[in-house]
Amino acid sequence: MIRNYLKIAFRNLKRQKVSTSINVIGLAIGLATCILIMLYVQDELSYDRYNEKADRIFRVGLKLQLNGKDIGGYGLGQNAARDLKQEFPEVLKVTRVRGWSEFVSYGTTSFRQDNLLLVDSTFFDVFTIPFLKGNPSRALAEPNTVVLTEETARKYFGKQDPIGKIISFGSDKSPFRVTGVVRNVPANSHFQFDMLATLAGRDQIIDWPGWLYNLSYETFLLLPEHYDYKKLEAKIPQLAEKQIGSEILKWMKLTPKQFRERGDDFGVFLQPLTDIHLYSKTDSNPGGAITYVYVLTAIAAFMLLIACVNFMNLSTATAVRRSREVGVRKVLGSVKGQLQQQFLIESILLATVALLVGLLIVSMALPFFNQLTSKTLTINLLTQPSIAAGLVAGTVLVGLLAGSYPAFYLASFKPVLVLKGRMVAGRGSFNLRSGLVVFQFFVTISLIIATVTADRQLRYMQAQKVGFDHEQVLVIHDTHMLRNNEAVFRDQITRFPQVVSGSISGQVPVGRSNMDNTTVRAKDNPDQGVMTRFYFVDPEYIPTLGMRMVQGRNFSKSFPSDASGVILNETAVQALGWQKNPIGRELIGYTDDNGVQIIYRVVGVVSDFHFESLRQKIGPLAMFLGRNSGNILVKTRTENLPQFLASLKQQWESYSPAAPFSYSFLDDRFAQVYVGEQKIEQVLTLFSSLTIFIACLGLFGLATHTAEQRTKEIGVRKVLGASVGSVVALLSKDFLKLILIALVLASPFAWWGMNRWLEEFAYKVTIDWWIFALAGLLAVGIALLTVSFQSIKAALTNPVKSLRSE
Repeated sequence: MIRNYLKIAFRNLKRQKVSTSINVIGLAIGLATCILIMLYVQDELSYDRYNEKADRIFRVGLKLQLNGKDIGGYGLGQNAARDLKQEFPEVLKVTRVRGWSEFVSYGTTSFRQDNLLLVDSTFFDVFTIPFLKGNPSRALAEPNTVVLTEETARKYFGKQDPIGKIISFGSDKSPFRVTGVVRNVPANSHFQFDMLATLAGRDQIIDWPGWLYNLSYETFLLLPEHYDYKKLEAKIPQLAEKQIGSEILKWMKLTPKQFRERGDDFGVFLQPLTDIHLYSKTDSNPGGAITYVYVLTAIAAFMLLIACVNFMNLSTATAVRRSREVGVRKVLGSVKGQLQQQFLIESILLATVALLVGLLIVSMALPFFNQLTSKTLTINLLTQPSIAAGLVAGTVLVGLLAGSYPAFYLASFKPVLVLKGRMVAGRGSFNLRSGLVVFQFFVTISLIIATVTADRQLRYMQAQKVGFDHEQVLVIHDTHMLRNNEAVFRDQITRFPQVVSGSISGQVPVGRSNMDNTTVRAKDNPDQGVMTRFYFVDPEYIPTLGMRMVQGRNFSKSFPSDASGVILNETAVQALGWQKNPIGRELIGYTDDNGVQIIYRVVGVVSDFHFESLRQKIGPLAMFLGRNSGNILVKTRTENLPQFLASLKQQWESYSPAAPFSYSFLDDRFAQVYVGEQKIEQVLTLFSSLTIFIACLGLFGLATHTAEQRTKEIGVRKVLGASVGSVVALLSKDFLKLILIALVLASPFAWWGMNRWLEEFAYKVTIDWWIFALAGLLAVGIALLTVSFQSIKAALTNPVKSLRSE
């Protein structure tokens, strides 16, 4: 029986070449999209799950609201880990992780290590990082010890045994002893590293005690098996109230109660390790976003549904062709169930063919998809038994879903009516097909609106005036490695005819800084603390970047008193309540170890500029005159960049620094801030195009069968004088009505969804009416182009031939 079903299925699919091709192509694209997105989602959801204790590891987060701005995150001061371990016995292990970047050298080999982490010796008790050499319990117990990944060990030492070797850190050549080699950390980890250096012995050297000062440490807790972390989370606020409250009292002269009464707040919370990658919205190192996982999953489901809709539409539209077959089979004794099995086997067979074509599409599209999503996904994942079984089961399910309605619909034909030639498509089938077409274009129009809105937001952010000149500004990195020759090097290159000016500073006005959240207070109102970002600059910084002074003056070498001066941005002036006359006002920068308050006098106010992306509002900023080396920013005016860069490199190498000559352009760094938005816009454009293509396939098939069914009507109309245009309009108007209904339904849905997305940005576009009109016009235009071919073909057919068709 099954063999007979398959033979008949092959014959029918072969006979109906157009509808079979449309269904195979549509289902193949839908399945390929689902497979690609499944690979992406599986990778996103697997982050950090390689850890054997992943479900017992939690990161401590900080809630901090100050002056109406949420400045909390996942960094705490150095003492938080120690206090949590001492206070709560359910904390089995605690470890801290701190990002670091340094030049590391061995012999004549030197590399910049950006993926360098400072960690406690308990790091390996919490995280699962397999050792290849060394003792995990002792590897980082002593000061100045370091553990390398196998790739890094190979890079520095080749085939030599690295254990016991001494490598040097920084320009002062601090010695670190290699005590272990571990496997490379998996790609699906929220942190990546090449080296792990110990924190042992560093707390007393580089930091200050407390929970809030220097929020550079990620603190991880290991809890007992089957322990409800919410119980600990409910107890931690008591400790946070004591520790953080005392620091707020010390710095801002406010009790926790007074702090909250003015609208601010603080606290801590626990975040599961497996949530970090997808749920860390305020993380300084953001990874993925659960919203994008939901969006892509929905797109995959919609793409597959649209392909299934095409199948159902075409199958029911071609029902008349197979009605006599059904009638004859019923007369010869076939029961309804047998006919349903026949049609379901046909749809499953078609879905299987579509799966094979889809896998071919996946293999060709995967490199492009990896580039688009910055992943390293491989099709080998599909060979795992569980995934392969799920893929086959999913394909069968798709076949059943796509073929279920046509099977029941065709099997319900009455043989007497069919064989007498009185079988016509019922009103109900028309309504169902109409609803399915509306659904297709509902999804299509929604994606068009989303794509246009995302593109507008991206262009708006890129075109927005940021308050400084980021064009033709070269950033030379790691200039602190020149040590005493840093200023000399700057002075020499500013004599080049291609250089307008140059400035030394550790702060580049793109992205985050190492002095992001530091409190300053007005001297005449010390209770009013303002959390600001600190920039340490020289007098050339503001003119080099083309920033505008709105009050007062810039720093100047002619004023020695500027050593205790400060330049504020407009937002900082407003936060301090100094809008009327800020020049000459004094603020408390910090209190030194002897309890002496360090006072700074305002010498100028710089116009607000965006030192973060347009997702965040411009925050308070304070500029101080001081040597905070690390970068030289060079304003250039040359068209021959290769020659200019070669001259700079030659000048750099004349000082023989340990670091190689490294640079970037400020406008490129600025563009990198919006890489995430660019990828979202590209993904939406890609899937919108595919959705439109699949919907057009279905429309083309429906138009073909509509024209065939109305062949005689068209012939009669032409004999009675109907023009080609009126016939085309006759065949197109029903589809246009459905698209207009889809536009009405999709517009509020797309408006709501894109408004939710735009809430993530402090500076954003508005969703104007013309976007919906454009989406509607595009959908109508695409539909007309799709339908017009068959409509014009039918309209141009000789009416004599049409009337003889039966």
